[in-house]
Amino acid sequence: MKLHDLTPNPGSKKNRKRVGRGISAGQGKTAGRGTKGAGARSGEGGHLYRQGGNLPFYRRLPFIRGEGFTPPNQVEFNEVNLDQLSEAFKANADVDPETLAAAHLLRDTRNPIVILGRGEMKHALKVRAHRVSAGAKAKIEKAGGSVELIAKE
Repeated sequence: MKLHDLTPNPGSKKNRKRVGRGISAGQGKTAGRGTKGAGARSGEGGHLYRQGGNLPFYRRLPFIRGEGFTPPNQVEFNEVNLDQLSEAFKANADVDPETLAAAHLLRDTRNPIVILGRGEMKHALKVRAHRVSAGAKAKIEKAGGSVELIAKE
């Protein structure tokens, strides 16, 4: 099979309807718009926010209009829990961004890492992360491990 042999599945591609090309074509003259009225005119459909006397949709829903705002520079963290660490790493292993990425525990490697306290620590680990919750730190140190914070780049 070569590149020129590739074709779409039968029926998956359909030619668009070419309207206004003469009466024999089936969609000539008024081109399926009927005669007269707003629907027959160009520009019909109107202004997006005008709804003919109704209160416009975007004013009916305050949450769509955005009461408040989303901070533009908020930081999104990769969240990793203790039960995930216990399963993925052996005793006395180094846990840092590289090893977490290798263990497929990170959603996006560009984001900083936060260790959260769900689950129990079964063995000691040397943890290096951007942020560690107080509960997680206590459990790691109780199991004999250590916690080191990494400065954000």
